[in-house]
Amino acid sequence: MIDFKQKSFGMISLGCDKNRVDSEKLLSIIKESGAIITDDIDNAQILIINTCAFLNESRKEAIETILDCAQYKSGKLEKIVVTGCLPQKYVYETFPVLSEADVFLGTEDYDKFFEALEKSYYGERVNYVGCGSGGMGTRRVLTTPAHYAYLKISDGCDNRCTYCLIPKIRGKYKSYPIERLIEEAESLGEVSELILVAQDVTRYGIDLYGKKKLVEILQMLTALVNINSVRLLYCYPDMIDDGLIAEIKNNKKIIKYLDIPLQHSEDRILKLMNRKGSRQEYLNLLEKLRMEIPKIAIRSTFITGFPSETEEEVDGLCDFLRKAQFDNCGFFAYSREPDTAAYKLKGQLSSSVKRSRVKKLYAVQREISAEKLKNYIGGTLRVLCDGIDYDKNCFVGRAYFSAPDIDGKVYFNSNNAVQGEYYDVVISNCDSYDLYGQTGDYEA
Repeated sequence: MIDFKQKSFGMISLGCDKNRVDSEKLLSIIKESGAIITDDIDNAQILIINTCAFLNESRKEAIETILDCAQYKSGKLEKIVVTGCLPQKYVYETFPVLSEADVFLGTEDYDKFFEALEKSYYGERVNYVGCGSGGMGTRRVLTTPAHYAYLKISDGCDNRCTYCLIPKIRGKYKSYPIERLIEEAESLGEVSELILVAQDVTRYGIDLYGKKKLVEILQMLTALVNINSVRLLYCYPDMIDDGLIAEIKNNKKIIKYLDIPLQHSEDRILKLMNRKGSRQEYLNLLEKLRMEIPKIAIRSTFITGFPSETEEEVDGLCDFLRKAQFDNCGFFAYSREPDTAAYKLKGQLSSSVKRSRVKKLYAVQREISAEKLKNYIGGTLRVLCDGIDYDKNCFVGRAYFSAPDIDGKVYFNSNNAVQGEYYDVVISNCDSYDLYGQTGDYEA
């Protein structure tokens, strides 16, 4: 048998924050075996690449990463393990040609990790996709800064949007049991900000308990002494009900922030996307949220360049943005993915048209964001310190209206600031994305 306690393991996690949680759980399995974990690829003897396959660009990045990492086999690197969405969906296409990788595991095969890896040391490449039982446990090795963490409350999706591969990769929506999630949250230690993620967090519990349980698990998570605040990402508009709105409003530990991926505003395109809701329903929801929860920050994402989308519909989306007044937005060019319903739609648009429309939408949102940020100049914001930005030679953090990695930051000067602690920052300047300021006791 191979003594893996004498081996050093490295991890490259690609894609979304949900994938990151899977990576952290696999790292915990490795750590609990007594093996060594390294963040230096030069010292890794076994390298795991957890892949994304949501879009063609994601698959390209995954394949390029595998090929780039193969060069380390001329040094200490002995084995490359490819896990996650790419092998789960495309194992028959990739396993024969990506001979640089020694082991392939799908999204539910982490319990077979060491079995598959040991087999590879006896002279053969190993395809274990579909061999596991899905057991992952609740322990994790955090790869985020110590003061915040993600909690993945479900996997898969039932929404069947016509452009999306997630149901074909991750399967049907599957909520994780409440007791398991509470145990996992407790194991994270002191957390300034716990970020709930899933393909659709608002659907949580329906498959497992027969009804929505998001409010209940929010109440239980915010009752934990080690969890100081909770942020919600990826809330589908049709699932945001009065009970959830009231919980966000009244629970002091829930950050007044929602990420609601709308994907478009125009009714014809929404129907083609198989998205629930309409332009007017979305505007009504935004109005209701702001009426019930003053100063709530709302983020969204949109796809442009969808098949047959007209210039008038893009203009309609621009008008919607001006009416909606989102705090933050992401815009993506439609990616034509095989094995999706939208792949066969007529009116596919060129890459140049899609790129120009993305730029047009970002330009509109930049104006909105800049005006919103100007309103903070001269005031004071409560800011969570994320650390030091050495390029700007100052501290960097986030206000309540910014999630990690996807939204803007607050850069500030202070005599002393500690990562994971909150500070009152006097805002003195802004651009279209970030804020700048200093704490009241700062002396230049």
